[in-house]
Amino acid sequence: MFTVQGGGVKAAPQKGVTAFICVNCARPGVAPFSVRPRPDQPDFNWTLPVNEILVPCAGRLQPELVLKAFESGSSFVCLIACQDDNCHAVEGCLRARRRLDYVRGLLDQIGLGGDRLALFQLPGSAREDMAAGDNTLQAPRVSDRVLHQQIQTIRDEVAAKVQALSPNPLHKAQEIAEEISAMEETDDNED
Repeated sequence: MFTVQGGGVKAAPQKGVTAFICVNCARPGVAPFSVRPRPDQPDFNWTLPVNEILVPCAGRLQPELVLKAFESGSSFVCLIACQDDNCHAVEGCLRARRRLDYVRGLLDQIGLGGDRLALFQLPGSAREDMAAGDNTLQAPRVSDRVLHQQIQTIRDEVAAKVQALSPNPLHKAQEIAEEISAMEETDDNED
């Protein structure tokens, strides 16, 4: 989308998205921790620009990182975590939910809006990994078809939420700061 300003064509601001994704969600349980290969990341086939950031556990995501994503210009930030009952860190999802609620409150206080932050959950693999480690009965796994449907639902919900939002006003403030800095450098070079 483009807008015309001052006789020239200028690109309209992008509504960027940052998605923090737990490395244990949506992956099959395959082996005990000591021999586990690098996890496969779910393929969301995003329909908009998304900066995906893998986190070792959703519960380790710090509020400062979420706020930094907004400061960097993201209009929407989400955390995709394991389900509460199948988390490797046992309470990682619960810890993440509390932290996101805290950040959502901060976003409301500063006027950006807590609706720009969401938590989504996909099946974890803690039970499957424990079963593989103990050589016991395999825990039931979510079928690929069901998992694919859950991933599509998340993708569609993110797209709908972003569509309803205005661009992040912090992104415009960042552009203005960069312009001021560039002007100051020009002034310094002219002296």
